[in-house]
Amino acid sequence: MIIRIEISNETLQAINDGKYVEGSLRMLEPSNGRKSATYAFRKYNRQARKHQKDVIVRSLEHGWVKESKERIKVYESIPKMLGNARVVDVLARETDDAIEAIENLRIVNQE
Repeated sequence: MIIRIEISNETLQAINDGKYVEGSLRMLEPSNGRKSATYAFRKYNRQARKHQKDVIVRSLEHGWVKESKERIKVYESIPKMLGNARVVDVLARETDDAIEAIENLRIVNQE
């Protein structure tokens, strides 16, 4: 039995490039007693997911406060060379700034 598969040039080029191609294989002509059948492969035209970037709410001296679709993110990175006492002071000060930024953010979102 001879089986023929029709593939578009675009799909064949993607396969030759080593890409994974998703699609459907459909029978065009059944083989009712004949020695051949014809199938057609059609690739799916899927759109890439679009990632919404995080928005910087406030930039801190050693970090930032960002808002994403589902989370509020706070990042802090303080150098060790400041010493323990100054690290604690910087952390306390920037935590207060981050809390203030988040409170202002809630006020804007509730209105």
